[in-house]
Amino acid sequence: MSSVTPGTRNTRKTQIGFVTSRSGDKSVKVTIAYKTPHPLYHKVVNRQTVLHVHDEKNETKVGDKVEVMETRPMSRLKRWRVVSIVSAGVADIGTAISETDVAKAVPTKTTKA
Repeated sequence: MSSVTPGTRNTRKTQIGFVTSRSGDKSVKVTIAYKTPHPLYHKVVNRQTVLHVHDEKNETKVGDKVEVMETRPMSRLKRWRVVSIVSAGVADIGTAISETDVAKAVPTKTTKA
């Protein structure tokens, strides 16, 4: 038996990442970079997750730091939507940011931010 009452729903996952590509109308790619230790050698390794995100108002641009929320499937790959723009990017529209730029601002997954 579930203890959830009718009319309520579970909290949805949210992530904060950087817009790395504008792939089409109302679609962006958001990269979430993190650092994690290698399981055997214990060296800190840079990793990244790329999310396909729905941007309803086309208000984000490459380089923006955005908050995204999990949602129903919008298309074959899009399962997230933009909630808010945390900070505006300084990059030009035509340039993409690199993994190293993103990784500099991200703490390791094992430490508290």
